[in-house]
Amino acid sequence: MSTAPGVEAYFHRGSLFWFTFITLSFGYYTWVVFWPQSIPYQSLGLLGSFTQYLVDHHHTLLHNGYWLAWLIHVGESLYAMVLCKSKGITNGRARLLWFLQTFFFGIASLSILIAYRPKHQKQT
Repeated sequence: MSTAPGVEAYFHRGSLFWFTFITLSFGYYTWVVFWPQSIPYQSLGLLGSFTQYLVDHHHTLLHNGYWLAWLIHVGESLYAMVLCKSKGITNGRARLLWFLQTFFFGIASLSILIAYRPKHQKQT
């Protein structure tokens, strides 16, 4: 069974909304884990109060959770490579883009690849 034209080069960029949300959230998480003394807690309202509580009482958990989140992203990006193969995406550039996008944005990218259904042509 062969795949439809262009399937081997399939890549779809994810939602700008989710990419922005994930970038800001992960950026804030990085700031909390590595530079908690520089956060203006009082200026952030409830988020600041909650963050200060976590930093003061659960900093080890925050630190370990941070590295676990990156480990999960690595796993998701490796799974994206498995999905590319199973869906007939053989183009090296498309596979690299899926790997990188999934590494940086996790499930927001991986869900697009999971939902992708390549059209198969009938053999004649």
